[in-house]
Amino acid sequence: MGVSGCGKSTVGGQLAGLLGAEFIEGDALHPPRNVALMAAGTPLTDADRAGWLAEIASRLGQAHRDGRGLVVSCSALKRSYRDLLRAPCPGLRFVHLHGAPAQLHARLQARSGHYMPASLLASQLATLEAPAADENALVFDITLPAHQISAAALAQLRDTTT
Repeated sequence: MGVSGCGKSTVGGQLAGLLGAEFIEGDALHPPRNVALMAAGTPLTDADRAGWLAEIASRLGQAHRDGRGLVVSCSALKRSYRDLLRAPCPGLRFVHLHGAPAQLHARLQARSGHYMPASLLASQLATLEAPAADENALVFDITLPAHQISAAALAQLRDTTT
């Protein structure tokens, strides 16, 4: 979880590989209307995100019921969003990737082929509610290389499940 440009897809894909779990790119689940809004530089509202979050929650719930691992990249900017995702999947853990706004902006500027413009970073940072201590999230600074974050997240996840 985290704002655009923090490395959710890269770290999520790596972590899924290390866990032997399926990976879902949360951005691919946005409905066309949301993609069009973001591409036009319009921040999403809670109402815009509702269906998208419900779809992710549904997939997490199904994986939980099936007893299979699943890693999903998802901004999950607010606690209420994370609570919605946790509801069908007890024990869901979040890996929060965070970094300095200048570093995030530079990453977004260098990225190609994605609909999310760098101009929306400020609105995402304003919306972001960092996970509280009771959410038991794993938190990593994006100054670390993605492979180090993935390995550390795996180690911490294993420490808490044994």
